[in-house]
Amino acid sequence: MDIIFLSEVKVKTRLGVPEWERILNQNIILDIEIGLPSSKSCQSDDIKDTINYADVVFRIRELLAKNSFQLVEYLAEQVCQLIMTEFGAPWVRLKVSKPGILPGLKALGVIIERGEIVSS
Repeated sequence: MDIIFLSEVKVKTRLGVPEWERILNQNIILDIEIGLPSSKSCQSDDIKDTINYADVVFRIRELLAKNSFQLVEYLAEQVCQLIMTEFGAPWVRLKVSKPGILPGLKALGVIIERGEIVSS
């Protein structure tokens, strides 16, 4: 399987268990790996034969701007489902980092993987 990766995608959303954390947008960082449904783009050199990463980032930013989340896990699930449903990805691995939320802690977050790795 071929994999597109998007590293350190910075997005804003409202995220946190305490209500005060969800009042203002905060930065989170996403590391995304997306399995391609086929390797056709390797032969065609045509964007229509792959997943357009600019469209993926746009949709993620749109989703996260419109919603508020309590749990990092739930946010991660929503992003994975968006990528698989709207872009036809058979597999997604996502790392969500919430930087600087606690003193002395660089970041907290979650890594989830959804779908199945398939051979092209």
